[in-house]
Amino acid sequence: MVNSDSTRIAFVGDYLPRKCGIATFTHDLSKAVAAGAECLVVAVDDTEAGYDYPPEVSFQIAEQDLSSYRRAADFLNFSNVDAVSLQHEFGIYGGQSGSHILAFLRDLRIPVVTTLHTVLKDPDASQRRVFDQLAGLSARLVVMTERSREMLRTIYQVPDEKIDLIAHGIPDVPFPDPAVCKDQFGVEGKRVGLTFGLLSPNKGVEHVLQALPAVIREAPDFVYLILGATHPTLTRSEGEKYRISLERMAKELGVQKHVIFYNRFVELEELTEFIGAADLYITPYLNPAQAVSGTLAYAFGCGQAVISTPYWHAEELLAQGRGVLVPFADSAALGQEIIALLKDDPRRNAMREQAYRLGRGMTWNHAAQAYLAAFAHAKENSAQATKPLAVRTLEETPLDLPRISLEHIWRMSDSTGLLQHACYSIPNNHEGYCTDDNARALVLTVLLEDLGKDSPQMHAAASAYAAFLNYAFDPKILRFRNFMGFDRRWLEDDGSDDSQGRAAWALGTCIGRSRRRTFQAWAMQLFHQALPACEATTSPRTWALALIGIHEYLRRLSGDRMVNQIRHSLTEKLIDVYQRTATEDWPWFEESASYNNAKLSQALILSGRWSGNKKALEIGLHSLQWLADLQRSPEGRFRPIGCNGFSRRGAPPAIYDQQPIEAHAMVSAAIEAFNAVGDKAWWELAHLAFDWFLGRNDLGQPLFDASTGGCHDGLQENRVNENQGAESTLAFLLSLAEMQLLENSMAAFQSSHPSSLNGRHESVETPGVIHAT
Repeated sequence: MVNSDSTRIAFVGDYLPRKCGIATFTHDLSKAVAAGAECLVVAVDDTEAGYDYPPEVSFQIAEQDLSSYRRAADFLNFSNVDAVSLQHEFGIYGGQSGSHILAFLRDLRIPVVTTLHTVLKDPDASQRRVFDQLAGLSARLVVMTERSREMLRTIYQVPDEKIDLIAHGIPDVPFPDPAVCKDQFGVEGKRVGLTFGLLSPNKGVEHVLQALPAVIREAPDFVYLILGATHPTLTRSEGEKYRISLERMAKELGVQKHVIFYNRFVELEELTEFIGAADLYITPYLNPAQAVSGTLAYAFGCGQAVISTPYWHAEELLAQGRGVLVPFADSAALGQEIIALLKDDPRRNAMREQAYRLGRGMTWNHAAQAYLAAFAHAKENSAQATKPLAVRTLEETPLDLPRISLEHIWRMSDSTGLLQHACYSIPNNHEGYCTDDNARALVLTVLLEDLGKDSPQMHAAASAYAAFLNYAFDPKILRFRNFMGFDRRWLEDDGSDDSQGRAAWALGTCIGRSRRRTFQAWAMQLFHQALPACEATTSPRTWALALIGIHEYLRRLSGDRMVNQIRHSLTEKLIDVYQRTATEDWPWFEESASYNNAKLSQALILSGRWSGNKKALEIGLHSLQWLADLQRSPEGRFRPIGCNGFSRRGAPPAIYDQQPIEAHAMVSAAIEAFNAVGDKAWWELAHLAFDWFLGRNDLGQPLFDASTGGCHDGLQENRVNENQGAESTLAFLLSLAEMQLLENSMAAFQSSHPSSLNGRHESVETPGVIHAT
């Protein structure tokens, strides 16, 4: 036993009361290890509010906030911790393929023992990059099955001496007598089949229900107990849709008297009582590549006869007759084996006794001793134990970004949509609403969804913005109206060309990025009706905005022939106007550079990159570089072209009034240029343009107002415009969201290219298509 005075272990991962299998594992393991060491916990939150954690949780990480991972590393570096026990599963950490956890590991100077809850046989490129870095930054890797250990050796080339095989821990309980345990659940005199764990479609419960009619004919006293709450992620996206469908299925099958749903996340003591009341345990899971199942380990180790589909953990644990394996999604086979075990008491009891006997070596006490040995080994042998304190210069770290505050946007929104203007920070009802701003606001909500910042309030606001666009569309002329009075009456029959393009941008973003199927379906129908009107205009900015919307659309539906044809047409239109206007000293699309300028370059960079049009990409990059040079002050700051005169060929650009929309356009375009060619100069330009909002401008005054969450309407010659309208605030918030997504992508990229910011490198964005399902 390790002396608790000399050993201090930090556990990092999901933690109770979060409803998650890894949260339960982290809790049970830390409690077991606490008998031989002092323990503290760093918990990962998947909601903004977090959870009401017990006292051992000393620090919380916001899942999607990259900086909080670095703060957690700093916290542990100064906490006299001897080793870190990291729980790893790709889905519980932020960033692409969970790459945010690598920032934590890079800053940590304490040896790390990583428990792998998933080992993928066929990882995609992003998952492989993250895993290879994770393995390299870990002193030791713990797996729970022999198969997982062999995969680490052969697929990932992890040295055998770095791997520990420690079975999933289980509670140490007496061998149960089902007859005694059944009374407390009201199933005395019944034979009970049990499935427990967080409910979701991949658990395959429907196949057990479909087997029940045959089972009940042979065993009329049989009841099937489904124990566990619906998975929280599923309830957030679909509510209780899956559970309700199972209940309806049971009724249609006529087995409702033989099915019990116990819709709760039960604690360990109550769980062991449920296990004790069962005659057999059923795991009909549908994913063969499930490396470990805590519910299977608990049921087996507590002495249950188990019928399971042959996922990896079950194949190994139930081999040599220790349980029964049936094919995936085979209700007939499930029914036959349930009947066979119910009719053969000696065989079933022998299975139970063998499982219980083997389970004595799987108790949490045994697991804790094995983990303490792994921690000691890691501390003695890991170079990480002497890694110097992670202190970096500003050149080596990304600049901090402000916190996203939606306070002013909520203030400007009502059930109709987003109001256009404000008097200072007070909504100006007199000016009403417009399609332009509601389209921008809808894009913002989808980007925030990408950042994991979804909430019921944001969902309601997004619905209002979408409803505004839906009402703005006139199906007779296939165009959007733009301006609406506060009395909800349209002030025009047809909106500006720009509003058509912005609406197309918003609709494409809903289709390509939103996880809400209803938003995708609604937006797709409207997008197809509205897109041809964008092609029919003569406005280059409308073409550009539509091309950006098309790019977003094609992220999910790349095979759409009509949309691809319109992309080609609009790209050629932009190339044509550029070639007819541009000269060596004026490489631009028009005789003047007016407003929202960088969108023109951004559209060609996107279309050129993703359609393979080299000419479009070249023009986009060249024109953006010229525009960036034009919009730079002698002091090297970003200086947007002023709207009081703009910039005409042969004349100096107007300096004032500088508008937030121009800074946002440059942020977006610079990010796309960086994604396309990987040149650090574009990354720095995106930061330079964003810093204009924060006071790195001609007046040295911030446009972003942290006290209200709003953004001032412009920079005038001697002051800022104090009004905080929708366009300005959205320009800032969209820029901030895009910068955060950029930093997340950079973290993922640096996971496999640690020195990538020392000049030029490949794109941080992996080309590919997300197909509709």
